Parts: sequence; C-alpha cells; structure tokens
Amino acid sequence: MEKKTRWARFCGWLLRKMGWTSDSGPIPEDKGIILGVPHTSFMDFVVSYLFYAQFGIPAYVMIKKEFFFWPLGPILKKLGGVPVDRSNATAMTKSLIDKMESVDRFHLAIAPEGTRKPTRKWKTGYHLIARTVGCPVYMGYFDWKTRHISVGKKVTLTDNAREDTDRIQALYEEMHLTGRCPEGYITH
Repeated sequence: MEKKTRWARFCGWLLRKMGWTSDSGPIPEDKGIILGVPHTSFMDFVVSYLFYAQFGIPAYVMIKKEFFFWPLGPILKKLGGVPVDRSNATAMTKSLIDKMESVDRFHLAIAPEGTRKPTRKWKTGYHLIARTVGCPVYMGYFDWKTRHISVGKKVTLTDNAREDTDRIQALYEEMHLTGRCPEGYITH
C-alpha cells in the first residue's frame, strides 16, 4: 500500500467524523470492479470517495456525462469520475474495457442498479468488463443505517451474466442494507 498523504489522512478523518466505519481496506488486486450498493443518492459517491481516498489509492466511478459541466466536471474528473454516455451502452463498456486494459492499476466502482431509482433487474455491464479484462468483482456496500462501508467480498463469476447478477442481488438481499433514500433500493 502506498504511503498515506495528508489528503488520505484527511479523507479518513472526515469519513470517521461523518460517523462511518470502514469494514475493509481497498481491494488487493491491481485491477478490479467494486459494485456500489445500494445506490440511492449522489452522497453515495461522496462517502465512497472518502472511503477509498483514505487509503491513498485512486478509484474510479462511472458518472453520467450530464454531470460533467463547468465547474463541476473538472472536479469530478479529479475525484475519479469517469463520464459515461448511458444512451450507448456498447460504446461505454468498450471504452471502460480499453481504459482498464491500458493501465497498470484501475479500481472501478459501478452501481449495478444503473440509477438511483428502485430497479428490480440490475444491469450486467460490470460482468462483461470483468470477464473481458480478467479482473475480480467485489460486492461493495455503504449501509446508511449502520454507517458501515466496505469493498465487500469477492464473488466468482461464471459465463452467465444474468444468473450471476441475480445471485449477487440475492446475496445483497441477505445483507439487509439501507440506502440513504431507502425507498430507492430494492433487490428483487
């Protein structure tokens, strides 16, 4: 793990000051995908950023391109935001795969729900990215009720994205997590 900077220490301090407990460190692999569940508020990004930044390791998160206007856009990019065009899922997925394959280290956070609204059928793009790049997937969580956050446990993927995603949703259901906006989170 890299030497902690003042910024990393500040982010960890601020996260704790906000009442959050880190249940893990960052993922150990150089490349990986962390599912961010439940995603019900823009504040999920803030808490997740502070969590990962406290370790002094950059992490990236997909954010819809509409948020990348001046002056917010450059700030989001500096904080690890990757602008995505949700109207073209194929191009978005390909660009993320190309980016992950072109660098030595890339930890990518993805909200499988694909939106902050309640979604019964989660998206499977993370699966294609992980299988193509050959990186692991972790079941990250931020529970607003208990204020616990973690990269979660590593899950094994098969060749069937839909079945794997349904299985992951069932595992999240067993965790009884609460989103910042509880009405925005469903797992089945």
